[in-house]
Amino acid sequence: MADQTGAPEQAGPVGAEGAVPAQPKLAKWFLIYTLGRLAIAAALIGLLWVLGLPGTPGFLFGVLLAMPVSFLVLSPVRKRLTSALVLRTERKEALRAQLRGTDADDDA
Repeated sequence: MADQTGAPEQAGPVGAEGAVPAQPKLAKWFLIYTLGRLAIAAALIGLLWVLGLPGTPGFLFGVLLAMPVSFLVLSPVRKRLTSALVLRTERKEALRAQLRGTDADDDA
């Protein structure tokens, strides 16, 4: 719909400071991070089994080694996931403040 000036209305709620931030791509980054962790663990477990560490010990060492390797390799993805979570939290707080009729900055 358009208002009396002919400008289209903004989609979504609008606060005192402007529009609420857009919905972050949280599911995408969560899926990438989770699949990356699983792929790294599977690769390390497979590598240990090929190198001669069979069965449960190979599995356990692979899972253990996957933690620091994932921490280092998936660092950029983890940072994007964290920023998406922060944006989601800020968006929720802005919407809650708007529903209360207060400014989000007044609560801090």
